[in-house]
Amino acid sequence: MMSSGHNRWGGRFVAADLPPEAMATPEDFTEEQRLLGQAAAAFIAGEVRPRKEQLDTVNYELTLELLDKAGGLGLLAADVPERYGGLGLDLISSALLAESIAEAGSLAITIAAHAGIGTLPIVYFGSEEQKQRYLPDLAQGKRFAAYCLTEPGAGSDAMSVKTRARLSPDGQHYMLSGSKVFITNAGFADVFIVYAKVDGDDFTAFIVERGMPGFTIGPEEKKLGLKGTSTCPLYFDETPVPIANVLGEVGRGHTIAFNILNIGRFKLAASCVGGAKELVALSARYANTRKQFGRVISAFPLIGAKLADMNIAAYVMESMVYRTAGWIDDLLSPGGGQEAADAKASGARAAEAISEYALECSINKVFATELLDRMADEALQIHGGYGYIEGNQVDRIYRDVRINRIFEGTNEINRMLIPGMLMKKALRGDLPLLRKARALQHELMQPMPLPAFDAPLEKESYRIGQAKKTFLAVGGLAIQKYGLSLEQQQEVLSLLADMMIHIYAMESAALRTRKMLQRTPAEASQAQLAIDMTAVFVHETMEQIEREAKTALAALASGEALNAQLGILRKLMRAPLTDTVGLKRGIAAAVVRSGSYMI
Repeated sequence: MMSSGHNRWGGRFVAADLPPEAMATPEDFTEEQRLLGQAAAAFIAGEVRPRKEQLDTVNYELTLELLDKAGGLGLLAADVPERYGGLGLDLISSALLAESIAEAGSLAITIAAHAGIGTLPIVYFGSEEQKQRYLPDLAQGKRFAAYCLTEPGAGSDAMSVKTRARLSPDGQHYMLSGSKVFITNAGFADVFIVYAKVDGDDFTAFIVERGMPGFTIGPEEKKLGLKGTSTCPLYFDETPVPIANVLGEVGRGHTIAFNILNIGRFKLAASCVGGAKELVALSARYANTRKQFGRVISAFPLIGAKLADMNIAAYVMESMVYRTAGWIDDLLSPGGGQEAADAKASGARAAEAISEYALECSINKVFATELLDRMADEALQIHGGYGYIEGNQVDRIYRDVRINRIFEGTNEINRMLIPGMLMKKALRGDLPLLRKARALQHELMQPMPLPAFDAPLEKESYRIGQAKKTFLAVGGLAIQKYGLSLEQQQEVLSLLADMMIHIYAMESAALRTRKMLQRTPAEASQAQLAIDMTAVFVHETMEQIEREAKTALAALASGEALNAQLGILRKLMRAPLTDTVGLKRGIAAAVVRSGSYMI
């Protein structure tokens, strides 16, 4: 049974103010979830950290050894239901696992490609027979999976794949012909989720096994980063795949492909949270030991400001990820906590839940990957010349994180998807977006006196509300000017997407901090650092939103009409200044004292 509609929050954040209770936070982790995170951290400390240098080159033997150990600990089984030998954990737990193993670098991507996008198609969309045949071995690390969508001429444009499948004359097999590129885990995987077009038209998913006739695997690619992952091309020459290995339904492969990509985007963001925390710790520890001009460099305010910015970024990422995970969990969980015995019903529920929050998955992916990129750059800067020398952790991270903005759908594609998905929800009547935009027109013409800001985060909550009005005003003007042809105006769509990303990020941090303040007095007293980080982030993000809105307005209006819109924008952006310099000094001091991510 699906959850009732009152908690379907997908996309609603741009038009409604949500209560802190509507989001999950790391402070809500159960004891079992914390133990899971500790188990993953212990695996990293004991098995991975001592071999990090070895893991920066392709080494099948070492990779399989560590995967076997991870499987023995249950680290590959989080998303597989218990009835098929997995742990059957919720998405919050799975996200925590992805975060906790992020430090493993190449091995973390190997695990994610196997346990995430490689295994989840069967978990969510496999038949009962397919689940029983494959999932126990995949969960325990006896066999490994790979996700095979990208082709030489089909990357972000996934539906243009050229790999073909035709039914054999005896009706027992589909004969696959074509190729795939950039396939993670290809060098050692046993099970491949392959997308092809039946008779050149019906986009369909297949389960292909290593060793099937006509299926060959090319050589390892030489990459800029993630040098320890296996990445190879695949070739199919009339490969006979049993009809029992069709995943889902013929012609419905896009449902599988896009929903799995959405979960992949979300889990990538969760992994970025772990990477962000690692960068804070590496940078703080180095800054606390490196001396220049007779002082450790962490004592210099400009280094402190970098550490503060990195800690804030990690806090916001973390807030967004677990907010999104909680929402998806709410719809993924069937009534009464019972697994759906019917495979088709289970897949339909999964597709519905993931689709509801596809927009937020893209937001998480774009925000986290771009912020982690900047953090890696700042970490290298803090390490100075040593950061530029090969062989230290920062140079590896700097190389590794660059791919994040490309795979699971480029950030440019995701920016096009974000406002597009919002408009589809609005046109279906799932969101009162157009009604809100129309109602706002009258309000924007009235005076907007500033309220009093007395309590913690009152100013920040007010400013987030003003950001939502700004988005609705600019978005409404864009729809008014372009109508359905707005999808062709990529620059405007990208600006609208960035505004949405920033609103979701600000609100996630603010709601999490407000939720802290609602806890017992002892817990609430520890929230001052969170208050300060939220205040800095909202202030600096509102400056970005103002720039984005101005750029969009200049593309949508001119002359007196533009001046009128800029006048409205000035009213929406009015607020007392925040002393971000002073706040960052306090945040930096906390990070320097701890030598790690602080909250």
